[in-house]
Amino acid sequence: MLVSLIADYGTGDPAFSEVIQRLSMALPQAQIHPLSVPPFSTLATGFWIAQLGLNPGPKERLIYHNCAPREDDPQARRDNEGEGLTYALLPGDVKVVGVFAGYTLSFIKYHAKELRRINVSRAGSQFRSRDVFPTAVTAIASGDFSLLGKELRYEEIPDPPSDRIAWIDGYGNIKTTIPDNSVNLKSETKCIIRINDVVSDAIYSDGTFQVPKGTLAFAPGSTGWVDVRSGEQIRFMELFLRGGSAWERFGKPRVNQVVYR
Repeated sequence: MLVSLIADYGTGDPAFSEVIQRLSMALPQAQIHPLSVPPFSTLATGFWIAQLGLNPGPKERLIYHNCAPREDDPQARRDNEGEGLTYALLPGDVKVVGVFAGYTLSFIKYHAKELRRINVSRAGSQFRSRDVFPTAVTAIASGDFSLLGKELRYEEIPDPPSDRIAWIDGYGNIKTTIPDNSVNLKSETKCIIRINDVVSDAIYSDGTFQVPKGTLAFAPGSTGWVDVRSGEQIRFMELFLRGGSAWERFGKPRVNQVVYR
């Protein structure tokens, strides 16, 4: 089984090793791959859950995500209580287990064949993803669904925003949550993009490399999936500075910030 562990511990944080060690006790044959998202970024978490879960992969797959800002209740916490654990089943029988917070389930909510709460403690440890949740994760990975509880309703899950930065990759490309089918421009059309206080000209392109070096492209990127409601392939728009970094061009913005166009 391939297990994708998505969490906001931080790149290279030993917390990943601790959680992987705990999961491996019950799933010794699993291949566990960590993916670090920015602190408290439920948007990036949800985006990558969908990108990994709704695209081709091995038959036996599970995504375990933990990004828990504990923003569901502003009051003081008792016994480190936080948001609860949920289960989703995606097309291809991809299992998704993780904390329900912010946008974590937003990108998959209309794709999921099943959305349920998991009957497991919401408290008991500051490090719940290591000390509390692995029991449920490994049970579900092994085909034991006895901990599944009430169904989640669509209206409980916010829709994903369609105007945000979802990710900045290692090349400085800015991946957005803007679906390509929402952009009504002809190829090579000039447009204006603003992020925070930085404004830049860009060229809309239907192919990222179809712009000269040094030009900022606004083009469908490498992320996306088939929309189960329409059957249409959706790709998300990306800002790409050929020969440079779009992230630096826009003053090094953070994930979740608004992209104005």
